[in-house]
Amino acid sequence: MKIDLTDTTASKINKALVQGRRAIGTPAVGMVLTMVIVTDEENAYDSIKAAEEASHEHPARTLVVIKRHARTPRDRTNSRLDAEVRVGADAGTGETVVLRTYGEVSDHADSVVLPLLLPDAPVVVWWPADAPENPAKDPLGALAQRRITDLYAVDDPLQVLESRVRSYAPGDTDLAWTRLTPWRSMLAAALDQARVEVTSAAVEAEAENPAAELLARWLQARLDVTVDRVVTAGPLVTAVRLSTARGEIVIDRPEGPLATLSLPGQPARTLALKVRTTSELIAEELRRLDADEMYAIALRGEGGTPAHV
Repeated sequence: MKIDLTDTTASKINKALVQGRRAIGTPAVGMVLTMVIVTDEENAYDSIKAAEEASHEHPARTLVVIKRHARTPRDRTNSRLDAEVRVGADAGTGETVVLRTYGEVSDHADSVVLPLLLPDAPVVVWWPADAPENPAKDPLGALAQRRITDLYAVDDPLQVLESRVRSYAPGDTDLAWTRLTPWRSMLAAALDQARVEVTSAAVEAEAENPAAELLARWLQARLDVTVDRVVTAGPLVTAVRLSTARGEIVIDRPEGPLATLSLPGQPARTLALKVRTTSELIAEELRRLDADEMYAIALRGEGGTPAHV
């Protein structure tokens, strides 16, 4: 069910949400968090779709903030809020409100969002693109326990990565880091099996890949070794090599969803290592809303305990 509201207010949007739930016969609110997506029209469809798919695991009220840029001086003074309320089959397992702000309202989107947050529930803010330089100090970011950005969506990811180091606050995370979870799990399992000391390491990936840089910094911090960055044709991260006195530990994924794990003195084995969808990444981030300490370590490339990953 969809309800369109033009030149509206937060109060009217809340009434429309109640009206929509009653109309589909589900007056109770069974959602566990509020997700705020700050995006533009170009990325709105894919972002909403990913959030709705993730809501099957984490039922949520999704508030999509689309700031419409003023094209003329009159547009800047024409302050308005339009909304599209979606409940039932049109909103996954939760409910979705698409907010389009015009004029001065765009500068105060937090005042629009605040009355629409679920009471006593965590808040997550996600910027699919064009995240602020300091997410924790952004007016919308300040409302959240978890702030999600994506280095893959920026033009110069390694430069932006350095600004993330300077602005990091507990609760910040990035989908470039989330994409590494299968790699980190496999590397930890491989070192548990091999039980050897790593003397050096290399991460192979396409040029300017932010996930590869985070992975290299994480390995450097956790293993206290030098980690080389090796440029390949990609796509994404293609291999990690850990040198030991007994030989190399290698996870190699040149392309496709399968990788090869090689351990010293053992036959190579094939592992599943697919590139996950955005909805899967978002669902993972919503499982834990406390501070991601490993992400902080990976950002700074320091602070780990030399030992097993």
